[in-house]
Amino acid sequence: MTSHNIDKPASPAHDHESGNTMEPVTIPGSAAFQVKYLARDIQAGIITGAMAIPLSVGIAMMSDYPIKVGLATVAFACLIGWINAWIRPGNFIGSPGIAAGLAPVLAIGVASFGMENMAFVIFLTALMQAVIWKYDWQRYILIAVPGYLVEGLLAGVGLKIALKFMDMTYELPVDQVSAESFWNGARIQMCLISLGGFAMFVYLFSKFKDSQPAIPYFVLILAGVILAQFMPLQMLYVEDVELKFALPIPQFDSALTWVYVILFAAMLAVIDVIEQVMSNAAIEKIDPLRRKCNSNNSLLAIWISNMGASFFGGMTNLDGLAKSTTNRLAGAYTKFSVLIIGLVVTFFLIYSEYLAYLPKFALAAIMIFTGWKMILGLVHVTHYGPYPLMLAVLCGGLVYKVGIFEGLLIAMAVHGIVHYMVYYHADKLPHKSIIEKYFDGLKGGDMNRP
Repeated sequence: MTSHNIDKPASPAHDHESGNTMEPVTIPGSAAFQVKYLARDIQAGIITGAMAIPLSVGIAMMSDYPIKVGLATVAFACLIGWINAWIRPGNFIGSPGIAAGLAPVLAIGVASFGMENMAFVIFLTALMQAVIWKYDWQRYILIAVPGYLVEGLLAGVGLKIALKFMDMTYELPVDQVSAESFWNGARIQMCLISLGGFAMFVYLFSKFKDSQPAIPYFVLILAGVILAQFMPLQMLYVEDVELKFALPIPQFDSALTWVYVILFAAMLAVIDVIEQVMSNAAIEKIDPLRRKCNSNNSLLAIWISNMGASFFGGMTNLDGLAKSTTNRLAGAYTKFSVLIIGLVVTFFLIYSEYLAYLPKFALAAIMIFTGWKMILGLVHVTHYGPYPLMLAVLCGGLVYKVGIFEGLLIAMAVHGIVHYMVYYHADKLPHKSIIEKYFDGLKGGDMNRP
């Protein structure tokens, strides 16, 4: 996948509401705001913002970050994304936010380095992404790390997410917990409620995913809030943490830790970049005016957002496909909708006490479904052939069982060994030619041949 010039639209777009054919508008600032799309962008921003709340809450929890920090990251990324659209737009309807695919990675970072050091880790990640953006190295990364390997990694992460939130499907309020038996009547009832909520969500998603994908989120949350008025349910707890400006200064006491931190930040940076490029490829296909995406411009917004977030202890971000699709189907035409999304998120950041009305079983259903969708990404790999599918499944299994960092490295090592064996034994190439072929691939060749 390569970046594109947004000033060269592929073909005229069709306005399905008016029946008119329209040429994509590419005048300066048109990506950020257009008066004629104001009402649509406001509507899309409100709908997508409301849908982004439970997703952002769940991802923050999965990352072992405070919920308010996750919301602050989304709000800040939306502001930067809108400002960037005035200058160097990467896409026109992508919605920034914290990424589910990076949630377990961040959780590992919190466990390994401590929350007090994660600000520096995010700062270092942003610095690496700035270098990737400056020299447009994304194209080399996408060649060296095949897309199907990333799909495998995300499948392993999806399994982690689904299992992580499984506990919430049978979690009870303290006064409902029985000391005598685990599976009492109240817990069985809670499981049935969670199962029913999940089934309703899946049904509504399958029915409205191509028209109004926010509906299942609204219905599930509203049903949970109403149900909580009639029976005891475990509700979301939001820690009241203070958001303050602070320099991301590291507090490491060993050289070995520094090495691990650098490698960890590099992994975060690479995965974030690859996910953004993959999202841009999908966002380009659903753009209502068929406007081209420029992935390198998107990386500019990402690294600025990440670097800024590191000064208040924030997380990494990218334009998520789920929120971007909702934004498009809700009526968005420009990045002004993203500014509205940021305002909606900011409201719940300031008045976070309203989040206490969210039942945990509803949040669990949303996050388990998110994990399941990530696992289903392996279906896309079947189009590449049996070798990519086997490698993706191997990567997913390693990520789940061994660890995200270690799993990806092992899968890439296996990928490299297979390439070597094919070139050395099948093509009878000498060692020097294999190395030259590898670097030729990085310059624009095909590195994905098994």
